[in-house]
Amino acid sequence: MSDGAASLLQLSLPWYQFVLRAVLVYFVVMVLVRLSGKRAVGQFTPFDLVLLILIGNAVQNGMNGGDNSLTAALILSVSLIALNYGVAFLSARVPAVRKFVEGESVVLVRDGHVFRNVLKRELVSLADFDKAMREAGISEVDEIQLAELETNGHITIIPRETHRPEGPGAH
Repeated sequence: MSDGAASLLQLSLPWYQFVLRAVLVYFVVMVLVRLSGKRAVGQFTPFDLVLLILIGNAVQNGMNGGDNSLTAALILSVSLIALNYGVAFLSARVPAVRKFVEGESVVLVRDGHVFRNVLKRELVSLADFDKAMREAGISEVDEIQLAELETNGHITIIPRETHRPEGPGAH
C-alpha cells in the first residue's frame, strides 16, 4: 500500500478513544436537544436546521480528536449507529429510558381551559396553537376537551362531544 493510501487509514489515537468520544458527544447532544424543548424537536424551522448543522460541525473535532482518517470516520459512524440502535432498543423496552429520551406528553388545554404557563414553558406560541386548532376543525378553545403537546412536538386536540346522551342509560 502506498504512503498516501496508508495515511488515509492510519489512526492518530487508539480506536477505543473514538468510541468513547462518540458516546460522550452523543449523550451530551441528546441532553441538549431534550433541554431545547419539544417544539424545537417536533417542528424544524430553517433556523433549527442551521443550528443542527452547526452543532454537528462544532462537535466534530471533539469526536475525531483532529483525526481525519477514513478509519476514524468509520469507527465514529459505526459507534453512533450502534448507540442510536441501543438507545432505541432500550427506549422500546424500559419505560424510564423512554421517558428520559422522549419525555412525556404535556397537557395544554383541559375542558376549554388553556394552561398559558405550560404553553410558555414548552415554547408553544399562540399562533402555533391556533394553527393546531384550525387543523383539528375547532374554532373556539371552549370546544376542546383535551389538547396535548406530544413527545414528537405535535399538538393533539380532542374535541368535546357535541352532545351527550341523556336519560336513564346515559353515563
